[in-house]
Amino acid sequence: MALEFYNTYSKKKEEFKPIKEGEVYLYTCGPTVYDFAHIGNFRAYIFEDLLKRYLIYRGYKVLQVMNLTDVDDKTIKGSIARKISLDEYTAPYKEAFFEDVDTLKISRADYYPEATAHVPEMVDMIQKLLEKGYAYRQGDSIYYRISKFPNYGQLSGMDVSQLKAGARVDSEEYDKETAADFALWKGWDDDDGDVYWETELGKGRPGWHIECSAMSMKYLGETFDIHCGGVDNIFPHHDNEIAQSEAATGKRFANYWLHNAHLMVEGRKMAKSFNNFYTLKDLLNKGMHPLAIRYVLLATHYRQQLNFTFDGINAALASLQRLWDFYETVQSAKEGDSGGKIKGAVDKAKRAFTAGLDDDLNISPALASVFDFVKDVNRVLNETGISHEEKQMVMDTLEGFDTVLAFVKPPDEARIIDEDIEKLIEQRNAARKNKDYAESDRIRDLLLEKGIILEDTRDGTKWKRKVE
Repeated sequence: MALEFYNTYSKKKEEFKPIKEGEVYLYTCGPTVYDFAHIGNFRAYIFEDLLKRYLIYRGYKVLQVMNLTDVDDKTIKGSIARKISLDEYTAPYKEAFFEDVDTLKISRADYYPEATAHVPEMVDMIQKLLEKGYAYRQGDSIYYRISKFPNYGQLSGMDVSQLKAGARVDSEEYDKETAADFALWKGWDDDDGDVYWETELGKGRPGWHIECSAMSMKYLGETFDIHCGGVDNIFPHHDNEIAQSEAATGKRFANYWLHNAHLMVEGRKMAKSFNNFYTLKDLLNKGMHPLAIRYVLLATHYRQQLNFTFDGINAALASLQRLWDFYETVQSAKEGDSGGKIKGAVDKAKRAFTAGLDDDLNISPALASVFDFVKDVNRVLNETGISHEEKQMVMDTLEGFDTVLAFVKPPDEARIIDEDIEKLIEQRNAARKNKDYAESDRIRDLLLEKGIILEDTRDGTKWKRKVE
């Protein structure tokens, strides 16, 4: 089966064909570092992580670029309000972003270009647009002339005839009703404080939209394979990126556009006014396991609206515990020969996993294939046991799935045990041997309070850490 993605540009599923065989050039819109990233942001970053990981699983070499927007209206306003430099203002949000990325096991991009470090590239692009007549000066600012680009709005479906001719928009986010020529370069004024660059264009700073075009093309080339983001980026941001990039180069900007749907929280739009606005740290402080959060954010198809609920976190934990228990069960499985049943289960699981994700990253059947695999192998373990070679086959399959999902293998904290707990387990084993069942039960309950679950099997007492 061919790998297919729904292309927002063409409004249909298309077979994926990279520009260079075996290689994928991927651009993913990153955070604007004026505040801590919230779980709606991470819904996008985890979808993009799934995309990247699956492309690698399919054998592609992936070059990923994710921008950091550290100069825009919001970051400037925040730095002025705090009376600190732009770099001082954005630094803690950048640091927190990378901590959150690692916590959620989002694989790092190859490049994280910062807008403030790429102003010369933006200036060069704006000069090209001026020379070609796609841009014009108005006072100290420079605007993109939408009427000059006939395909404007192809991505979003925007009707250019409805735009007010000659109207100029300085705001970096706007509604369809007010959309018009957008700022490429903003001439300095008092609202910008000490944030400006002295360039051939004059004293000022770049508009938001030009940043992604200049940085993506620097690292990925004038035409690259895939551009991702949330549906809220389609208009105006991505429409504007396409217009300015293709006008500057005369080439197609990106071949495939993938966008994830919005995230709701407990059935409502996430908003501070609803008291349901959460950063990752907020959820961790509530005791949620980061891999349960990753599971919930990943387990709904990226183009479907996701309703994030606390009940969903609990269900995710149960699913994860089943996977982690299975991982340990296979490692300690009894010796036997399944007569080819394990190979059959492996082949079936891999086919279903790939078939699901080949279909526009359809995560539901892919996840179902993993849990069906658990069920099929457990049945064999109970019936016959498995050989050393079969055990390795199962473990390799789980490792392969984990390279894509990043929550199949038990995290280290699920297997750490300290000396005090070890001594208690030894004391309980001694109590059972002496038929002191009251003491045995007391120690079991004590361990449970410490988050350790004991399982008495025919191969001895096994333990696992309870994850809450």
